[in-house]
Amino acid sequence: MGDYIRIVIDTIGGDNGAAFCVKGAVEGIKRNQDVKIFLTGHESELERLLSEYEYDKNRIEIVNATEEISLNESPVKAVREKKDSSLVVGLNLIKEEKADAFISAGSTGAILAGGQFVVGRAKGVKRTPLAHLLPTSAKPSLLLDCGANVDVKPEVLNQFAEMGSIYMECVCGVKNPRVALANVGTEEEKGNALVKAANELLKENKDINYTGYIESRAIPYGKADVIVADGFVGNVIIKLYEGLSKMILKELKGAFLSSFKSKVGAMLIKSSMKKTLKKFDASDKGGAPLLGLKGLVVKIHGNSKEGEVISAIDQCVSFVKNDVSRKIVEGFEDNNE
Repeated sequence: MGDYIRIVIDTIGGDNGAAFCVKGAVEGIKRNQDVKIFLTGHESELERLLSEYEYDKNRIEIVNATEEISLNESPVKAVREKKDSSLVVGLNLIKEEKADAFISAGSTGAILAGGQFVVGRAKGVKRTPLAHLLPTSAKPSLLLDCGANVDVKPEVLNQFAEMGSIYMECVCGVKNPRVALANVGTEEEKGNALVKAANELLKENKDINYTGYIESRAIPYGKADVIVADGFVGNVIIKLYEGLSKMILKELKGAFLSSFKSKVGAMLIKSSMKKTLKKFDASDKGGAPLLGLKGLVVKIHGNSKEGEVISAIDQCVSFVKNDVSRKIVEGFEDNNE
């Protein structure tokens, strides 16, 4: 039992209900023999859903939770008052060291608040960013922060760069990852006061491979492995990225089905197109970890299905095996606020 990587999956709060979480959990333990999963949610529903599968009963455990945190609630108030919500129950398993990682498709605000108030920030970490892998024409790039901290100081962005570098090296296997700072231009004189001050700190940081500014139009080409931004800018980048991707896919589908000739052409390039589009499929890249906490908390999309759940499980396994949490905070102990 002690050798298992213990992962909690919050089954309440996602758009698609508990069924996809259960299916993802069953497939996840088949792919990862050293994983045990705790499902937090309505016990009777989870028992019914699990009864449809054959699986190792010792490696999936139900933890009953009676309350739900909805998207229209105040995140901080909900986390503090709804102690028996599936989210808070799951996060407490991390706090009590009964589990190693937590996955949820629920309210982003509640996950951020719960990460801070229940799990807690690691010593020396100034702010905890949401980190998200972006598909590019090369290898995926890590963007942080994606919305957890809209107002930050230069030294916080400096820490984000260090966290992102460790994540890319340990979890994604990128050696000496290239770090860039999101800006409106690449020239030294460009940018606001925050970006300029952060740029000076990053240039002096010997623990990272800082390459300078990056414009948003260069991000899809994989010009950097780690892209640092405050939560406001990062959230704008990722939302535009997601919206543009969906729009392009919709337009392509419409074009392929617009005439007999285009349908024939689509059939001819179907296999090549699938391979290309696979690079931009977010479902196999895991979720967005909230870095810098005392335990691992991962946010997946609200509309996630079993594929995203399975990928998030794989991501947690890699994170835990590589001891990323310890490595991220190792150099921050003397900087605690």
